[in-house]
Amino acid sequence: MNLIVFGINHKTAPVEVREKLAISEKALEENLRLLEERAPGLREKVVLSTCNRTEIYARVSDVTGGVDELKRFLCGYHEVDRAALDRAAYVLVLEDAVEHLFKVASSLDSMIVGEPQILGQVKGAYRAAKDYSATGAIMNRLFEQSFNVAKRIRTETGIAENAVSVSFAAVELAKKIFGDLEGKTALLIGAGEMIELAVKHLMAQGVETVLVANRTYDRAKELAVQFNGEAVKFDHLHEELKRCDIVISSTGAPHFVVRRDLAENVIGQRQNRPMFFIDIAVPRDIEPSVNEIDNCYLYNIDDLHQVVEANMVERAREAQRAEEIVKGEVEQFFVWLDRLEMAPTIIALRQNVEAIRKAEVEKTLNRLGALSAEDRESIDRMTQSMINKIIHHPIANLKRKAETEEGHNYLKAVRYLFGLDK
Repeated sequence: MNLIVFGINHKTAPVEVREKLAISEKALEENLRLLEERAPGLREKVVLSTCNRTEIYARVSDVTGGVDELKRFLCGYHEVDRAALDRAAYVLVLEDAVEHLFKVASSLDSMIVGEPQILGQVKGAYRAAKDYSATGAIMNRLFEQSFNVAKRIRTETGIAENAVSVSFAAVELAKKIFGDLEGKTALLIGAGEMIELAVKHLMAQGVETVLVANRTYDRAKELAVQFNGEAVKFDHLHEELKRCDIVISSTGAPHFVVRRDLAENVIGQRQNRPMFFIDIAVPRDIEPSVNEIDNCYLYNIDDLHQVVEANMVERAREAQRAEEIVKGEVEQFFVWLDRLEMAPTIIALRQNVEAIRKAEVEKTLNRLGALSAEDRESIDRMTQSMINKIIHHPIANLKRKAETEEGHNYLKAVRYLFGLDK
């Protein structure tokens, strides 16, 4: 029995190959059905497909045959060139396959280490396969343990605590200033992808009201609708600022949109309640000396990048701790798997040697000619005793080793040496 992963990801395949092999959530069941028909060597299977990876996790008897079936299916169904697939694909077996899944579920193999979305995607892929009855005891145990591994890593390390995107870093800084963003009001000045991402993060953290100001009022209204917010006139900024706890600006204007004198006036009207300014414009929208005003906190794009770089270093450090957790969990999985395989291995070994004993006894008795029933029984008992004594210690040692991290190697060796998988 072998566990394998066959797949491509953002490290091995360009987007034009990944998009060809991408499988939508709606198409998952059809792919599982077709794999059942065209890849019968896959005893259990789970198909995981995201924007950065398409992977098939499977239990197979024969690795080479199973991989070949998968390649034929993927090339035929997805119309992918075999040579292109061979260049981009990877095959991982047994310990490497299990370790890979644990890292994927824990976001250690993601483009952005520590991002939380991948765990939900892995759970969705497993749920779809289980609902289709494409999994069994081994895949169920493997995937359920991967979820526990991901939970352990998030609980026991700080891998997800440090922001590694500019937009999320801005939100983390805002939380440090205000402590709690519940009920706060944010003002967007201008537009742009980073502004929109930052606001999404802010709203997820409890920001209650979003105001949008843009030189083109219609554009402000469009953006306000996305966030269930309120469009305000650009010319009325000086009036609207006093309502705002958080200001995010990116206009591309050739001059400062928020000057120091305006900020001083506004903070006075707010009775010195703190204001957080995020200036992601180049050239800058907010006069740098605003940061010198009491209770005004100003961060520009370079400040945010410095936060991100520092956090990337911290995440890398936490990822090393997470790797140790994964290593231990892989060993635990194979201890469980060895226990599962121990009984059928011992039974197969006993059956194998018993078949040989019977055949040899039969040949010997036929050659000896006329023997009494007592003599025949004595020879039979003697050979049984010999066989039991010969295999007693190997079986006892095998049982002991099954409880250790070496157990899987011993099981493989026994099955190979006695030809039990033929």
